[in-house]
Amino acid sequence: MIENKIISIFTPCYNEEGNVYNMYAAIKNVMELLPTYDYEHVFIDNCSQDNTPEILRNIAADDKRVKVIFNVRNFGPSRSGSYGFYQTTGDASICLACDFQDPPELIPQFIEMWEKGYKVVWGKKEGSGENGFLYLMRKIYYKISSIFADVPQHEDVTGFGLYDREVMDHLRATGDPNPYFRIMIADFGYEVGFVSYHQPKRKSGRSSYNLIRYMMLAISSIANTSKAPLRLASFLGVIISCICFIVALYYLVMKLIFWYSFDMGFAPIVIGVFFLGGIQLLVLGIIGEYIGEILTRVTKRPMVVERERLNFKD
Repeated sequence: MIENKIISIFTPCYNEEGNVYNMYAAIKNVMELLPTYDYEHVFIDNCSQDNTPEILRNIAADDKRVKVIFNVRNFGPSRSGSYGFYQTTGDASICLACDFQDPPELIPQFIEMWEKGYKVVWGKKEGSGENGFLYLMRKIYYKISSIFADVPQHEDVTGFGLYDREVMDHLRATGDPNPYFRIMIADFGYEVGFVSYHQPKRKSGRSSYNLIRYMMLAISSIANTSKAPLRLASFLGVIISCICFIVALYYLVMKLIFWYSFDMGFAPIVIGVFFLGGIQLLVLGIIGEYIGEILTRVTKRPMVVERERLNFKD
């Protein structure tokens, strides 16, 4: 007898009491349309402060296909989400957020493309119901990331999609304490299948992300993507040095020719000092980002610390 393939669905949660049961029900309804596949639904709760943990306990008590991990504290969406995703065990794993901005209705299309041979299938946004300013900032980030990246990057994707077990094994093996799946998949070189969709608004509640957190995430991901900012800092230093030499030579020549009539003044000196100071701070900031990434890796801290697991066999 041939066993059905197992599809792992993964959903990270933080203060999602208005969404978590509806997401469970939506996944259940979608998978009932795919009777030739077995599935598990893995949730990880990042120490929610609302009623999310209790709802998850009730769901797990009624449905053993639902597996739940509770963290001892909030470890951030990237660490918690990545760790939880690594706990999936299916032939293919699908990651989607709990706020319904990643539509569960796309799962059959992901599986269909997976069966055609794609090891990675991503949802690609053709538009979004989110705040227009944030959507524009995302578009700019994708462009900047593509410019700096050492390998070609995929735009308008968040990581929402399907990953074959082979890909999941490679992701786990990297041991990256703060992984960025979109960047890592591009580096692995897998051919990616795309399913286009329009991203809806969050169904309930408020996102824990704001503009500043998005900017910090963008800076960190660029540091993970490429060494180009460090090279840019080096080139900038050479260019500024050349400009300063030319300006100094100009002032020297003018002063020698027009010794009594040429007044240098303090304005060029003050402007030059502040300009060079700004460049130095910029370069130090770039170097600091890379030192921070090195520190994250050498400290070898666990991605998360679990408080409890429900419905896991081991």
